Amino acid sequence: MKPGPAERIMKLIGNYWLGVILYLVLTVFLALLARLILLHCGKIDRKKLCSRRTFVLAGGVCAAVIAGFSIWGAVNARIIHTTPYEIAVDKDGGELDSLKVVLVADMHLGYNIGCRHMEQMVEKINAAAPDLVVIAGDIFDNEYDALEDPERLAEILRGIDSPYGVYACYGNHDIDEKILAGFTFGGSGRKMSDPRMDEFLEQAGIRLLMDEYVMIGDSVYLYGRPDARRPGRGISERKTPREVTAQMDLSRPVIVIDHQPAQLQELADAGVDVDLCGHTHDGQMFPGTLLTGLMWENPCGYLKKGNMHNIVTSGVGLFGPNMRVGTIAEICDITITFR
Repeated sequence: MKPGPAERIMKLIGNYWLGVILYLVLTVFLALLARLILLHCGKIDRKKLCSRRTFVLAGGVCAAVIAGFSIWGAVNARIIHTTPYEIAVDKDGGELDSLKVVLVADMHLGYNIGCRHMEQMVEKINAAAPDLVVIAGDIFDNEYDALEDPERLAEILRGIDSPYGVYACYGNHDIDEKILAGFTFGGSGRKMSDPRMDEFLEQAGIRLLMDEYVMIGDSVYLYGRPDARRPGRGISERKTPREVTAQMDLSRPVIVIDHQPAQLQELADAGVDVDLCGHTHDGQMFPGTLLTGLMWENPCGYLKKGNMHNIVTSGVGLFGPNMRVGTIAEICDITITFR
């Protein structure tokens, strides 16, 4: 369908249905498994188990379970929480004794996430009274044309109150690529961000760091890494952890924003003090929440790696199914103390 209100409605319905059908399949599978076990255990009246009444009762229970998970998932996805962290870096922060950083990631602006969700996010950020705000990738949900109202969204994001500014790196979804119900398509060539995405960030008052660093308060390094698999326009291969810190004075604190929580040991060995990430969504929907631990050393939350603090947020937005079950949408309120 051509971009427009009809396409937006259909894709939004598709994203909700993707979540519903997941729990439909899981619930029916478990019900059938239970039925098979009961049929072969020999203690249940087979005639009663196969009766019309039992069939209707079981169907009603399944429907209630599917509806319960789906409705709760859709509601829960719209509630943004604030998760606090306090960490200490054993380095001289110069004129800064401490730095309050709000970490945001995985906004996925597009068909699922629009102006109302961003208004809530900005309100939560400002309530935390941060010194610095960082966005660890997946600002967009692949298609720039999926944005509900780019001008209004940029205006909302400009409302973030952060004395040291708002900085971001790109993630694997910050590219120009068609997407439908969580599945991407559109050719096998190299995929890069839409130039309009860069312009949007500039209008929103967000500075994009592309394998580069800035100094915060003339005392702390902040480095933004491009995505590992899709580094984006103008970057053929991103720098290694050693290359990231090669030109830095490592007696000063080093904060890195990196979309995917990978190369943790390498970053710690290179002298990074704080590594802030997203990407995992903490699984987003049960039972996916059980699998992220098999894929990532730190799927969500806090991990100390050598002298480095790694924090992974479950994210603010959604990818694919318009639901969250077994996890939360969050921003991370991080107080860093320098010794």
